[in-house]
Amino acid sequence: MQCKEAYLATQLLIYRNVQPITRDKHGELSLKVGKDFGFAGQVNSVPLMAAEFPAAASDLPIVFTDAEGSVLPVAVLGIDQDSNLMVDGEGQWRGEYVPAFLRRYPFVFASSEDGKTFTLCIDEDYEGLNAEGRGERFFDSDGEQTQYMAKVLDFLQDYQAHFQRTRAFCNRLVELDLLEAVEAQISLPEGGKRTLTGFKAVNRQKLKELPEGALKSMLATDELELLYVHLQSMRNFNRLSRLARGGSRVGALSKGDPADEMVSQGDADEKPVH
Repeated sequence: MQCKEAYLATQLLIYRNVQPITRDKHGELSLKVGKDFGFAGQVNSVPLMAAEFPAAASDLPIVFTDAEGSVLPVAVLGIDQDSNLMVDGEGQWRGEYVPAFLRRYPFVFASSEDGKTFTLCIDEDYEGLNAEGRGERFFDSDGEQTQYMAKVLDFLQDYQAHFQRTRAFCNRLVELDLLEAVEAQISLPEGGKRTLTGFKAVNRQKLKELPEGALKSMLATDELELLYVHLQSMRNFNRLSRLARGGSRVGALSKGDPADEMVSQGDADEKPVH
């Protein structure tokens, strides 16, 4: 078993020391989840699940990037390589939506070499992991998983299921040749502009020219709606530009506990992408 991201093996991004959670190693440990997002302060984009598009599009640009022979949706968080404009100096999230990739931290699934087995892991460098009994235990006095662990597993399993749906969605976009390389012009605080590259977006003309059967299929699975949500979200590059110049931010959110999360934070009756 290798502790690597099941779908982003070479880009664990915010994770530093990922290890499987075991009774022998973590039986006496507890986790006190912090409320700040300081751990994400130096990442300028994170993977996004298709089900998150409607909520994330409120204030984040959604684009696609190459990933292991296909593409993967990402939420753009900053214009500099090591800077997240959505996290302020106090570690608060200054926006309306936090991607599930960040909300599940410090937990992550690891996959076996054949990709058929998944193991719950934790970033052992996370400061909330402790032997003083602060927070939630992983195992009870009998060595059984706690209810807290069960909730975390539910969230991570849901996340993995959404990833599989998202991968199928992205594979269809590649097969239909709907994506093109694009650039974004960002105004800099000191004046002038920067061109952001290395990502893709849906080509509107190719979308209009899709065969009727393909359009009906994507309409039935809500995928067509997601493509227009993605295109609309590109306007949020202007918001990132304003933030980079010291513009106002939206709200202030604290980090929640992964045990209380779900992948999509939208309306309860939102339909998942098939």
